[in-house]
Amino acid sequence: MDKLRSMAVFVAVADTGSFAAAAQAEHLSAVMVGKHIKQLEEHLGARLLQRDTRKQHLTEVGAAFVEDCRRILDQVRHAESVAERMRDDDRLRGRLRVTAPFTLGGSAVAEVVAEFLQRHPEVSVDLVLSDRMSDVIAEAFDAAIRIGPLADSDHLVARPLRPYRMIVAAAPEYLRAHGTPTDPRELVDHSCLSHLLWNRDAGWRFDSLSPEPLRVSGRFASNHGEALRRAALAGCGIVLQPQVLLAQDIAAGRLVALFENELPPPRPVHLLYPRDRQPLPKLRRFVELVLERMGPEGVGPER
Repeated sequence: MDKLRSMAVFVAVADTGSFAAAAQAEHLSAVMVGKHIKQLEEHLGARLLQRDTRKQHLTEVGAAFVEDCRRILDQVRHAESVAERMRDDDRLRGRLRVTAPFTLGGSAVAEVVAEFLQRHPEVSVDLVLSDRMSDVIAEAFDAAIRIGPLADSDHLVARPLRPYRMIVAAAPEYLRAHGTPTDPRELVDHSCLSHLLWNRDAGWRFDSLSPEPLRVSGRFASNHGEALRRAALAGCGIVLQPQVLLAQDIAAGRLVALFENELPPPRPVHLLYPRDRQPLPKLRRFVELVLERMGPEGVGPER
């Protein structure tokens, strides 16, 4: 029995609430996750999780044990980091755990990770994409990308990246068939492709219409930005999505940007990582590359 591995799996189940989500996070099958939990429970002689048809809930013993597991795993990571810093060669090794929002993570962050892996062949990266606000420390992430204002933290370093700008666009074929709107209010007469989670019910916001959002409608909506992008490319309607997702299509003429001077100011983006007087070399190099590829001009000091 690999106790440390089983502890890591147990913590993942506690954090995600299900075997399936923990299996994805730990690159295991759900069956193997169940085996790790069963081995721990048999070793301890106590039930750690109360299972129902939808979710896993910690028992009283499990709630206490998971905190001990976190401390032990953190001590192991610290010991590994000391050994890594003391090596006298320049090769980076080990694994980085990074989390980022779906759209930004699946485009810009994924490209940076791919470049980082090419530069450092002995390093592995787990890139966890989620719009959930992950706890960087508790969930043992080495770095996180966050969109929006940040709460003050004594435990995390925040480095500013390029702001997150939204953009409205449509395929030339759609505009030829339905006309090109010149005022945001004309969008009510168009087929608009909305995100199920964050703009179909909340509406689309424009500076000229502030503070009221514009209620739009259309025949297609999705909870995934890439699906909306593909629908826009196919001429299904007008889309509101992050610039980072649509920039290449606009540059190539596959999409036409609309109302560029009417959209609200971009939202701040930060790279977060645990505060450490001596960060691991692999994390330090990763931070440097993220700032080089995604940072604004004249990146300021750490805060």
